[in-house]
Amino acid sequence: MRLCPYTKIFKVEEVMDRLKRLFYFLIIIAGTTAQVFGGGQDKAGTNSAPELQIPIGSRYIAMGGADISSSAGLESIYWNPAGADYGASSANMMFSYRKYFADMSFNYFAASAKFDLGTIAVSLRDLNVGDINVTSMDHPDGTGQIITPTYFVLGLTYSKALTDRISIGVNMNWIDESWANVAASGVSFDFGVQYRNLLSVPNLNLGIVVKNLGPSIQYGGSGLWIQATDPAASRGTTFYQVGAGSYELPSSVSLGLSYSNNFDEVNKLTVATSFVNNNFTYDEIRVGAEYSFRDLIYLRLGYLYSPGSTSDTPNIYQNYAAGFGINFASFSGLDITLDYAYIPVKYFDANQSVTVRMGF
Repeated sequence: MRLCPYTKIFKVEEVMDRLKRLFYFLIIIAGTTAQVFGGGQDKAGTNSAPELQIPIGSRYIAMGGADISSSAGLESIYWNPAGADYGASSANMMFSYRKYFADMSFNYFAASAKFDLGTIAVSLRDLNVGDINVTSMDHPDGTGQIITPTYFVLGLTYSKALTDRISIGVNMNWIDESWANVAASGVSFDFGVQYRNLLSVPNLNLGIVVKNLGPSIQYGGSGLWIQATDPAASRGTTFYQVGAGSYELPSSVSLGLSYSNNFDEVNKLTVATSFVNNNFTYDEIRVGAEYSFRDLIYLRLGYLYSPGSTSDTPNIYQNYAAGFGINFASFSGLDITLDYAYIPVKYFDANQSVTVRMGF
């Protein structure tokens, strides 16, 4: 066989060396970005697209959100897209419902398919805040009008296990928000890497995630037009547009480790920890654990701690989380898993999350 004079054949060792360099480069980028994101709490409440910050998937929520290094399947779309290529089946679906605080709810749907080139997934998040009565200075109890804000995120994910140790993933999210006669839209990106068997230790995994990178979002629409009179003009009362400010996305950088140990054929324990550097809130340290019995029943526990929080300005999620899971495939032949998570919240009723995962 004659090769083109410009063709270059790479040895396996050379490819692995290049991938390792890329991996170390991402670690450096994550560390550098964490320095840029310092002091996030000083900007709390000023970011756009808050729905991007709501955790998804009862399994890893119950573990305190700690496991970004070995998360797998559709739930990893939120936690670390690099794990999406490790879905249990060649095709997967997932439905999740979270009872949020203040009578709000959060719904999530995702589906994925595995190909030779990797796993491709689509997802949809919907934050339901309910109906809101319109009030005014003359009608503080309501004008009789009702508005229903909508917040949803449409996602496209690509994930690929490059080797038996290294996997990568990327999300592209289309953000759409509207209420009354104003609306905003934008796009964000997530990037993740997982490295399994770190330092040649079986089941010791490392994960890195950079989330919600993208341009600022600005509202527009007819609801920003008002009637006013410019004292410097002679045209009388006319319409003027209020210039809405643009706000940055809630970016974050996460670095995590996990370790799994099979005590015997029926008992398995996974422990995980991660550090999250947030651009618009406190940094977080997360720890979590999952106990599995016969790959049938799962018990989970997690804790989230914000070192910078105080009694006057606390992180309302700084607390434990707990949950369980049941794998129906172990006794029914149906590839269905049910997961539940309980999340206490300061000042509000506890959040509860239910997730159903299916494989085909």
